[in-house]
Amino acid sequence: MTTLFAFVATLAILIVFHEFGHYLVARLSGVKVLRFSIGFGKVLFQRTDAQGTQWALAAIPLGGYVKMLDEREAPVATELLDQAFNRKSLAKRAAIVAAGPLANFLLAILLFWALFMSGVPTLKPVLGEPPSGTPAAIAGIETGMQVTAINGDKVESFQDLHFLVLKHAVVAEELRVDSVNSRGYLAQHRLLLPTKDETFEQAPLRAFGLVRYLPPLPPVLAELTPNGVAARAGLLAGDRIVAVNDLAIQNWDEVVARVRASPEVGLRLKIDRGGQTQEFVVVPESVEGDGQRHGRIGAAPHIDPELFAPYQVVTRYGPLESMSRALSRTWELSTFSLQMLGRMLIGEASLKNLSGPITIADYAGQSAASGAASFIAFLALVSISLGVLNLLPVPLLDGGHLLYYFAEFLTGKPVPERIQEIGQRIGIALLGVLMFFALFNDLQRLFVG
Repeated sequence: MTTLFAFVATLAILIVFHEFGHYLVARLSGVKVLRFSIGFGKVLFQRTDAQGTQWALAAIPLGGYVKMLDEREAPVATELLDQAFNRKSLAKRAAIVAAGPLANFLLAILLFWALFMSGVPTLKPVLGEPPSGTPAAIAGIETGMQVTAINGDKVESFQDLHFLVLKHAVVAEELRVDSVNSRGYLAQHRLLLPTKDETFEQAPLRAFGLVRYLPPLPPVLAELTPNGVAARAGLLAGDRIVAVNDLAIQNWDEVVARVRASPEVGLRLKIDRGGQTQEFVVVPESVEGDGQRHGRIGAAPHIDPELFAPYQVVTRYGPLESMSRALSRTWELSTFSLQMLGRMLIGEASLKNLSGPITIADYAGQSAASGAASFIAFLALVSISLGVLNLLPVPLLDGGHLLYYFAEFLTGKPVPERIQEIGQRIGIALLGVLMFFALFNDLQRLFVG
């Protein structure tokens, strides 16, 4: 229910803001708006205001539209000709079309502004031990180092680290990682770029070997997978694992290491349950990962928030600084989205990076469950993506209409209707292919993982 509610809320906010941008500029330009619809298909609710605009809510919530008075769509009464969209100047028509995507960018700026002013809970960019053979390990990155900059760009949080690594890895051949260790010594490490494959694009930090530092967790069980190996063996949340095959256990990492190394091999677990010692036998199920077989029992560790308190920080800024950061963050994410789309078009990035409604719904639910700040940040990111997508010069999208208007500006006359019809067909085909890949990726993530 959380996922469903978060997904519907995300769509509603983004669609309303986008379409209201078109509506507001149309009204300011003297265009009569006939209909403002949220969703498509069967109308669930409708009312007409004093200006004659129908406000409607339809059954299929995957979009919306603003219908304006236009002679190209239906005859217009003589007394209303001055309110027809097609009778307006080129500048006004372009402004009305551009207002939707620009409203999405404005929404993102406002959301980031509110976040930066209210305080963003973040994790310090402290690194754990890099896996052997990764660029970070080869470069000499050590546990406890706190990253301060990537290729000269300041890093203040682990979220900054993730974004900047992906941003610079797209165009650079190496990363310059500035850091300070627990003793206060400064260092700079040069990380060579790993092979750019789908794994790199979807998990760049892992590809470089830059892993988040996690304080040692006690070997206490928390969440168990329903009907998983641990649950079927009789283990319960709150159990402390004190030994595996008579080998003493000090922390959760040791439990993970022994379970992963024992697919389909019985393990004797000595458990402390409420001060009493009990023994259980579990046989980890075998799962595939990184080209190897690993063991898994379906158990997660108990995490004491106090363990992570030293590595968390809430950053707040004044109104002006927050606005500056909001503008900068929106610009960076917009240009990065364009870069990734361009790389996908020329084959340098995988189409598996595309996401459809199922993945968006999943991320909406996860961000909502993580708190208001996470959901607001997610909403801003999707709003930027929607704005960038709609500005692409593809017929049917706002960017396609702006392309026609640019041609009209150059030639002094509108693009012929026949060419616009051909463009619409091309646009439908392109958007159909795009949606196919997005849904295919969604289903693959859902059923394959």
